[in-house]
Amino acid sequence: MKNVFFLGLLLLTIGCTTKSRYTQQSPEIDTVKSIIGNYVNGEWDEYAAHYADGATIFFNTTENNPSSIQEIIAGQKLTIEPLSSYSFVRDKDELEMVETDEGETWVNFWGLWKGTIAASGETFEMPIHITSQFVDGKIVKAYGYWDSTPMTLALMELQQAAAVMEEAEMPR
Repeated sequence: MKNVFFLGLLLLTIGCTTKSRYTQQSPEIDTVKSIIGNYVNGEWDEYAAHYADGATIFFNTTENNPSSIQEIIAGQKLTIEPLSSYSFVRDKDELEMVETDEGETWVNFWGLWKGTIAASGETFEMPIHITSQFVDGKIVKAYGYWDSTPMTLALMELQQAAAVMEEAEMPR
């Protein structure tokens, strides 16, 4: 009977000391929150510093077309250039960290991005999902997904309207 009691106590102790593989609070989650702040504030050097050298990033692309952090930042600067404002609706953010069966650490971010086109005043909202793999406190791989089609089409319409106006003003 004594052995059964000690075996039960041992199993209970082992069960209670198992490391959690899911959390909503971690240094890695804090890093993702910092990256979002760096993006919104245009702090590109600080933004890049959260990524490991050689990190591979797949924002709206397949694994056949990875980008470096420098390429991502250049693209993000181009995207926000025609905007009068952009931000994340912070009370809509959801973050979690998981450890996979293989021992990999990933942080998932779901957020709502909001931007206003300067030339038209039109505002767009985009749900965004980014998942980032961490090694030694740095992002080594990231995947991001969002649909910017409505904003892209609005910008194309503005460009077409400007081209028509310019053509109409040219002397013949």
